[in-house]
Amino acid sequence: MKKLFLMLLLLVGMVALAACSSGDEASSGGSESSSEGSKSVDKITAWAWDPAFNIAALEKAKEAYNGDSKVEVEIIENAQDDIIQKLNTGLSSGTTKGMPNIVLIEDYRAQSFLQAYPDAFHPLTDVIKSDDFAEYKIATTSYEGEQYGLPFDSGVAGLYVRTDYLEEAGYTVEDVTNITWDEYIEVGKKVKEATGKNMLTLDPNDLAQVRMMIQTNGSWYVEEDGSTPNLANNEALAKGFETYKKMMDADIAKIVSDWSQFVGAFNSGDVASVPTGNWITPSVKQATDQSGKWAVVPMPRLDMEGAVNASNLGGSSWYVLNVDGKEEAADFLLNTFGSNPDLYQTLVKDIGAIGTFSAAAEGDAFAVEDEFFGGQQIISDFSQWTDEIPGVNYGLHTYAIEDILVTGMQDYLNGAELSKVLENSQAQAEAQLK
Repeated sequence: MKKLFLMLLLLVGMVALAACSSGDEASSGGSESSSEGSKSVDKITAWAWDPAFNIAALEKAKEAYNGDSKVEVEIIENAQDDIIQKLNTGLSSGTTKGMPNIVLIEDYRAQSFLQAYPDAFHPLTDVIKSDDFAEYKIATTSYEGEQYGLPFDSGVAGLYVRTDYLEEAGYTVEDVTNITWDEYIEVGKKVKEATGKNMLTLDPNDLAQVRMMIQTNGSWYVEEDGSTPNLANNEALAKGFETYKKMMDADIAKIVSDWSQFVGAFNSGDVASVPTGNWITPSVKQATDQSGKWAVVPMPRLDMEGAVNASNLGGSSWYVLNVDGKEEAADFLLNTFGSNPDLYQTLVKDIGAIGTFSAAAEGDAFAVEDEFFGGQQIISDFSQWTDEIPGVNYGLHTYAIEDILVTGMQDYLNGAELSKVLENSQAQAEAQLK
């Protein structure tokens, strides 16, 4: 009887185990396993932020998708900070349970995930053609010879200028085209003298301007390995700090402390230019009474050998996590953002998103004349400048290092010697980021 009882218990356990296994497969939408051990699924999920931009782009992609997989795509909106926290929490625990199939990651943060959790991401090296995308995006979306990200929107920057203010000061748009930051400052002095308007806004707690400056010279806060701080002996960074201080000393900057003040400054006509990423275009156009009074020219460059009039601010890319459904997720990305020029025409027209898929730049939507900018083909121009952006490895610590540099900038503006400021920042970064 005892042996019979034990045999019955064993049989019951085996049945229960089989039932659990079947339930797990059903809950993930799984059916057959792929040759790589990943179950095929009939539904995948995608995480992104910003319903008017990234979420809207995913919705357009769903409409355009014509791949082999008849998969349902569920789009889940999360704030960007929430995505970062959820990814770090889940991946650091060694589990992908509850993770999405597709996730949008800002380019400045991508390497921190790829280097910390390389096995958590599904390589797209054999899925997409890296040469089809802007070269500068590849450095940040790849790791150790593998392409992990599908490059999405361009953060290509431009110098938005008020043409009427320039004319009052005796300048034309050509006079501020392909100039250095030092030349920009001289123009700013004359503009303020003639109009009483500041040339730009600056936020002492945000070094985005410095970030754009140093990328014009192909430099960043870290060495090419993406992790070693590069501050004390960084010639471009020193030049960026000097330029920032020159703008402050010239009294051509309106000081702001948040986004609403930043946008309010140019919408109200308080500044003559806005050097920033192309994503600011809808905000500039909010002031409909200023239509025809704006133009966009290439970003100023640092006055040093090798610098170009092109830079970047922001931008993000799509990644596939190494979970069941990765093949379906990769197929969805390939047949939408990875190969469909028509989709990018729609994205430009409907939500103002400039992609980094090179073939899309030949479409009609990129050649549209914008009357707000005096009939300028600004999308076409931005696309051209995208191809000229120096590629850099944003590495692991962009925001952590920038927090250190913000304090260093305050010390420098208050009279500290620049070399000492950067040496101290280097030592602090090395101590904090071991």
